[in-house]
Amino acid sequence: MRIANLHGRGVFVLGADGAEKAAEIVAVSAGRFGPDPARIFAKWDEFKQWASTVSADVLQAHSFPLDRMLLGAPSPAPRQVFAVGLNYQAHAAESGFEAPDHLPPVFTKYVSSFSGPYSTVVLPRGGNVDWEVELVVVIGRELHRAEPGQVWESVAGLTVGQDISERVSQLRGPAPQFGLGKSFPGFSPQGPWLVTPDELDNPDDLEIGCSIDGEDVQKGRTRDLIFPVPQLISGLSQTVTLYPGDVVFTGTPAGVGVGREPQRFLQPGESLNTWIEGIGTLHQKFVAAE
Repeated sequence: MRIANLHGRGVFVLGADGAEKAAEIVAVSAGRFGPDPARIFAKWDEFKQWASTVSADVLQAHSFPLDRMLLGAPSPAPRQVFAVGLNYQAHAAESGFEAPDHLPPVFTKYVSSFSGPYSTVVLPRGGNVDWEVELVVVIGRELHRAEPGQVWESVAGLTVGQDISERVSQLRGPAPQFGLGKSFPGFSPQGPWLVTPDELDNPDDLEIGCSIDGEDVQKGRTRDLIFPVPQLISGLSQTVTLYPGDVVFTGTPAGVGVGREPQRFLQPGESLNTWIEGIGTLHQKFVAAE
């Protein structure tokens, strides 16, 4: 199942290859589930069970062409947003750190930085803006002190994310400001839709990457996560309670700009395409601040 946030309304996504259609969840369910995509996650188990009974004919009867430019972040109003650092061995090495052996560094990105898969991002003045492709997990069930074996059944779905990062404000002293440096407007694009784990042959092994103006700058596989999704979500839940709709950025593979020699950062006029196998692609354009 694929669901999306289409201009603030929850929809099923039908079809593929640029010919996708949408069917509004509120219409298909005859009002059982409202239009707000954020509220679907609060009833995720009920929604998932009901959705499994909906026929393809019913979905088609309610379908209409999907305008990708109207897509927003699949979980637009999470209670909590978690972001994870150093969760790929090669990225830890390029960042000059030892790989974590207990739980990777955890910080937050703020909801005000969320956008959909198609967006224009303003580059802050005096900044060095970097890219970080990430697999994003959306939680579907309240979790606290969960075991790894409980995690996949409690995940609503997966989406593509970019942890866009302004390195000057992130790294200047006296202590790093990870959350603020990664939360300028538009710095957390996600989408294009949420894909439930059962749609993927192996949700623990997906190709992940991004390119600038057609040049690949990151490419990896999620099987190389030091803490795969079950271990990562379980680890987080040992301290915090995770709620339906919560968003977890799981870490980025090697190839970020700050780790290059010479360092490279995004420039006005450049375009960033970000993809994950079996899910989809994000498209960001960068412009200078006025």
